[in-house]
Amino acid sequence: MSSADYTRISGGTVYDPANGIDGVIKDIWILDGRIADAPSDPSVRPSRNIDATGLVVMPGGVDMHCHIAGPKVNVARKMRPEEKRRGEVLHRTLTTHSGTMGSVPSTFATGYKYAGLGYTTAFDAAVPPLGARHAHEEFEDTPCIDKGFYVLMGNNHFVMQSLQEKEPQKLKAFIGWLLCATKGFAPKLVNPGGVEVWKSRQGGNVSGIDEMVEHFQVTPRQIITGVTQAANELRLPHPVHIHCNNLGMPGNWETTLETMRSLEGHRGHITHIQFHSYGGGDGDENTFNSKVVPLAEYVNTHPNVTIDVGQVLFGSTTSMTGDGPLGYFLSKVYGGKWFSSDTEMEGGCGITPIKYRNKSLVHALQWAIGLEWYLLVNDPWRVVMSTDHPNGGSFLAYPQIIRFLMDRTYRRDVLATCHPMVRERSTLMDLDREYTLNEIAIITRAGPARILGLPNKGHLGPGADADITIYTPNDNKEVMFEMPRLVIKSGRVIVEQSEIREALIGKTLHVQPHYDVEVEPSIQQWFEKYYSIRWRNYPVDLSYLHASEVVPGI
Repeated sequence: MSSADYTRISGGTVYDPANGIDGVIKDIWILDGRIADAPSDPSVRPSRNIDATGLVVMPGGVDMHCHIAGPKVNVARKMRPEEKRRGEVLHRTLTTHSGTMGSVPSTFATGYKYAGLGYTTAFDAAVPPLGARHAHEEFEDTPCIDKGFYVLMGNNHFVMQSLQEKEPQKLKAFIGWLLCATKGFAPKLVNPGGVEVWKSRQGGNVSGIDEMVEHFQVTPRQIITGVTQAANELRLPHPVHIHCNNLGMPGNWETTLETMRSLEGHRGHITHIQFHSYGGGDGDENTFNSKVVPLAEYVNTHPNVTIDVGQVLFGSTTSMTGDGPLGYFLSKVYGGKWFSSDTEMEGGCGITPIKYRNKSLVHALQWAIGLEWYLLVNDPWRVVMSTDHPNGGSFLAYPQIIRFLMDRTYRRDVLATCHPMVRERSTLMDLDREYTLNEIAIITRAGPARILGLPNKGHLGPGADADITIYTPNDNKEVMFEMPRLVIKSGRVIVEQSEIREALIGKTLHVQPHYDVEVEPSIQQWFEKYYSIRWRNYPVDLSYLHASEVVPGI
C-alpha cells in the first residue's frame, strides 16, 4: 500500500471505551475514510501526520436524540424571528453558507455548530412519515454530520387498528414497510394514544397507560407492548424509542415506571427521562419533587432499559414536541405564542417558546433531576447525554453539562443559586460522584452508538468510520469540550482551531428490515381509502437521498 494513502494521528491520549482504551497514548491510523490497523510494513509513512502529543483523542460525538429537521423544526424557526434579529448570525465564507442561530438554528448552522463541538452524528427524534421527504431535504442542507431520524408510530391509525384486530404479524409488517418507505431508522412512540385522543376530541389526553383510546379500543400499554415486540422481532438495530405519557406532569413517575414494566423484558429506550421523573400531584407546585431514586433503581436492575436524559438548562428556548396536548399545556403555562398541527392518520405536534429560571422551584428541580439521572445510573453505557434539543436547552450546552458531571464543586455552586427547596426535594446535594473522561466518552459517543446499533460509530477500532475529535486538555472541562482542536469526519479534517475547513455533506443512516410483503396490498387498500396522498407517491425513493447507508439489524 502506498504511503500516500494513510493519515496518522500520533502521540495522542486516546479514550476509546468500546475497545477498552482509557487514557492510553497511542497512534490512530486512517485509510479510505475508516480507522485502519497500523501498516505491517515499518517503512510505510503516512501522507499526513497529525501530532496530537499532549492532546485528548476521542471518537466523534453521537447525539441520539435531538430535533433538527422536518416540519415542526421548520415551523419553530419561523416562530422565533425575535431570536434571529438579536442572535448570532453566521456569515457566508468561501467554505460555509450563512446561517442563523437562536434556540432553533438554521440547517447549515446546525451542522457547523455540531461539528464545532466535535459531534459527527445526530438523530432527529420525531418525524411523521408524511414529513419524511421534508426531513431528508433538510438533511441535505445540514453539513458536516451523518444523520437519521425516528418515525412517529405511537398514534398511527394503522398501528392501532392492527392492535385492535389482534394481528401482530400485520403490525410487524407495517412497521417494516413504514421504515423502508420513509428511509427512517427506528419506531418512535410519543404519548402513545394520547395524541390521538387530543385530535379526536379536539382537546384531551390519556391519564395513564391503561386508559382506553376511543374508537380504536386500545390502550397505551397495548401500543407500547405491541410495537416494542414487533420492533424486536424485526431485529432493528435500535429498539423502540419511547416518549412516555404524561410528560411534565407532577406524579408522572408512576406512568414512567409502568411504561418500563410494559416492555416485558424486551429492549426499549426511554427518552428525555428527566421530564418523566416527577413526584407530586394535582398540578400543585408545593408537592413537586424528584422521583429519580426509585426509577433509577429499576433501570439499574433491568438491563433491557436504556435512557437519555433530556437535561434542562436555565435560559430561553423553544419547546417542540410530537406531543400535541403537551404543547398546548406549555403554552398556557408560559402565556406566549403557540402552534399546533395534526398530521393525518399519523400524529401531531405542539410548539411554544419557554424559559427556564433557576429561582423557579419547578425549573430548578427539572435541572437537578436531570443531573440526578446521570449520577444515579450505575452503568454509564445505559445513560446518554441529551438536552432533547431544543426542549431542555440547546445542544450547545453539552460542554456545560460535562462540567457539571466532572466537577461536583461547580454543580453545587450552581445549585446554591437555585430555589432553596430543591435541596430538600432532590438528592443532588448529596451526590459526590464525578465522571471521568472515559465515562464522558461513553455517554456522548460509545454508549449512544451501541444503543443505536451503529457498528461503525463511537469507537476507534479498525473498520470504524474515521470520525475523530481532538481536544486540548483544560481543568475547566466546559472550555475543553466547547472548542476542539481538530475534528475529523470520514477521514477528512472539517474543523481546525474552531474554524470550518470543509463542509462535506454526511450520510443518511437508515434501516431496511425484512418484512412480509404479502401484507402490502392490505396496507395499500387502507391507504387509498383514508389518506389524501396517493400510495405510489408516499415512499421516499433511495435516489432521493444525497448519500445513505443501510445499518444492518442485530
